[in-house]
Amino acid sequence: MPKQDRSRATRQRLLQAAVCCLAEHGWAGSTVSVVAERAGVSRGAAQHHFPTREDLFTAAVEYVAEQRSTAIRALFPQGAGDRRAVVAALVDLYTGPLFRAALQLWVAASNEEQLRSRVTELEARLGRETHRMAVDLLGADESRPGVRETVQGLLDMARGLGLANLLTDDAARRKSVLDQWARILDGTLS
Repeated sequence: MPKQDRSRATRQRLLQAAVCCLAEHGWAGSTVSVVAERAGVSRGAAQHHFPTREDLFTAAVEYVAEQRSTAIRALFPQGAGDRRAVVAALVDLYTGPLFRAALQLWVAASNEEQLRSRVTELEARLGRETHRMAVDLLGADESRPGVRETVQGLLDMARGLGLANLLTDDAARRKSVLDQWARILDGTLS
């Protein structure tokens, strides 16, 4: 394998391992050494790709978020044929390991000044991209009154469901909430 391909593969393993570590162990338990071990690389290799812990974890959350966004868009190449399915896919963004990892990063950023500005910037950009993806997938016309707020409300609700799901399996309640949001969107977007 050419050196550039090996380097890219190592970087991807580190990014994926970093998200898993954050989701499973939180910020305090996720060191560069722990991530390197999980990725099967040396600490030196990890630091070659990501000089600081902050570099590693912000890059990891960004990378996995972009991967998830691409996967969700691929599920709906024609847009919102089934709004309920789009709503469920968007909510899934906030109920899995990526959300758990991002949440750990947010909490750490609330206490660590050097991390705060990076996470705030990252979250603002990912939030805009997620909103744009939701608008596209739902076929929403934001020039109509209330549509932008309804789409943002969906994403805020999804984040809330993700928080509720952290402590207990909230799948049963989540199903009825998703059904209701699909009806709200049908009424607002149609």
